[in-house]
Amino acid sequence: MTEISDGNALKARASELVDRTRVLRQEIAKSIVGQEELIEHLLLAVFAGGHVLIEGLPGLGKTLLVKTLAECTGLESSRIQFTPDLMPADVTGTRVIEDHEGNRAFRFQKGPIFSNLVLADEINRATPKTQSALLEAMQEASVTVANSTFELARPFSVIATQNPIELEGTYPLPEAQLDRFLFKLEVQISSEDDLVKILGSTTSTPPPTHHEVLSGNDLIEIQDIARQILCGEHLLRYVAALVLASHPNPGSDPQTQRLVRFGASPRAGQAIILTAKVRALLDGRPCVSREDVDATTLPSLLHRVVLSFEADAEGVGVRELLAGWRQAADQASQD
Repeated sequence: MTEISDGNALKARASELVDRTRVLRQEIAKSIVGQEELIEHLLLAVFAGGHVLIEGLPGLGKTLLVKTLAECTGLESSRIQFTPDLMPADVTGTRVIEDHEGNRAFRFQKGPIFSNLVLADEINRATPKTQSALLEAMQEASVTVANSTFELARPFSVIATQNPIELEGTYPLPEAQLDRFLFKLEVQISSEDDLVKILGSTTSTPPPTHHEVLSGNDLIEIQDIARQILCGEHLLRYVAALVLASHPNPGSDPQTQRLVRFGASPRAGQAIILTAKVRALLDGRPCVSREDVDATTLPSLLHRVVLSFEADAEGVGVRELLAGWRQAADQASQD
């Protein structure tokens, strides 16, 4: 594999793709007002080939954001509306009997999971059994039905939306499934100025049309080039120490021992490094910086750390604990 720092052709192609990602942001901004950080993190995860969980109250534009991304990338997309009566076969597909000239045989009818960009809308309204139907597809990019395995085409990303778990009619996602999401993103309410723009644009003019900026092959190229971005060993050690600092071990700080039940998995470290590489690529740099790592840490850890009941009672989350973990990781990586 050729490194991005070598080869004029590769550097030129990478530069061209980066320029088109900037145009992609402009296209998305036609429909999504504000939410710059949300859009940036969503693109980082998709460009890394990962899956994203977006949490927010109804009406904040979660579904619109995903639909706009699909239109601007020209990807084959599908939408699954998760409801309590949704069955696993409604997601993955099922075998049906086909009669051809008097001969009956089973034929596999693909479900909506067989798409490049899958919108799993309100995923936590379905039962855990149906939620788990996504596990194999998200981890191995394949679906197994009746002892037959079907590969999913690249690029493949699941972008799931969910309402806060406190709302009625929602089921918590299993930890095993949460771990397969590269990022968890939280949608915040728009500022007053942004809300004025939203109200004005959505009540006076027709919805904007979007142009295809990137193709599926372009996304695959970005994903492959991003993995060639260099990351120094000192940053790898820092991320490893950060992941370990999130665990309530005997040597951890007292706050972590009291407020954390289970720390982040190794997938959290992989998510931090991979998306940091994408961030460096989009900034035109051949290697990862500490700033890249810091920017991708919170969405990588947010859903992978299981907090205690004391943390819930005190209103303490991963965001508040992260500063202490960073301090511990800095000290451990320098020793």
